[in-house]
Amino acid sequence: MRKTQVGGQAVLEGVMMRGTHGLAIAVRKPDGEISVEYKDIVPWTKKNKIFSLPIIRGFISLIDSLREGIKALNYSAEFFEDEEEEPSKFEKWLTEKLGDKLNGVITTVTMLISFLVAIVLFVALPTVLTNLFKTIISNVIILNIVEGLVRVAILLIYMYLIGKTEDINRVFQYHGAEHKTIFCYENEKELTAENVKSFERFHPRCGTNFLFLVMLVSIVVFAFSGWGSFKERMFFRIILIPVISGFTFEIIKWVGKSDTKLAQMIASPGLKLQKLTTREPDQEQIEVAIAALKAAEGMCDE
Repeated sequence: MRKTQVGGQAVLEGVMMRGTHGLAIAVRKPDGEISVEYKDIVPWTKKNKIFSLPIIRGFISLIDSLREGIKALNYSAEFFEDEEEEPSKFEKWLTEKLGDKLNGVITTVTMLISFLVAIVLFVALPTVLTNLFKTIISNVIILNIVEGLVRVAILLIYMYLIGKTEDINRVFQYHGAEHKTIFCYENEKELTAENVKSFERFHPRCGTNFLFLVMLVSIVVFAFSGWGSFKERMFFRIILIPVISGFTFEIIKWVGKSDTKLAQMIASPGLKLQKLTTREPDQEQIEVAIAALKAAEGMCDE
């Protein structure tokens, strides 16, 4: 079995793949044609020795992935914009003022907004809700564990609800196509739609696994952080995000390479969670994922 570090992400009517040669985005356009864009980019972890150190590389990779993921989403969205719709005065003003820098600014602002929403939803809300139990739970460690369980419950509810929308359901189908295609490639099978269909849509290196393991690791870490004021709790939970995400990255990296029973046990909850974030893809969606992977791995001429 081929050992790779190929990863990807579903976008609007498409898939982004990041391979050894670069990054590629394949999108099924409204006319049915597959558009593929290739970028010869170097991960941040390979640009600086400090960024490649264990734990540190996990947080750096997370930021890098979020940045490129948002860019890929914005790129795919451009194919489905209404060309007849007149840009607003604000959009025209931004284009005039920022020019070529506009996309970079949009990516940065989107990342900041996403971060703030995540903090409110998965950090602030759980700690506020758990504080209601303070009168009946005196043990600080148990209180922190309850908070972690509340955080996991919010994540599950969030994933379930967004999966009910038609657009996100389509994205989840492309997510399944991405996983199946990577599995086919790792098993050294020819990248055809028929071969890809035969593989599982649940992959141990998935971002869903990463999110769930972050929740579990945070339960252990925060259990011993005390239960001070709301500001103190928020401070510790935010300041420890790089450490928790970095440590979780190392776990995911090991799980993706290991065939041991322990690795399978660690990956199991995240794999089951992918039932919420992936759907079985159709042949056209698989073809898009194959096109993205081939471009990212430099196999377009094969």
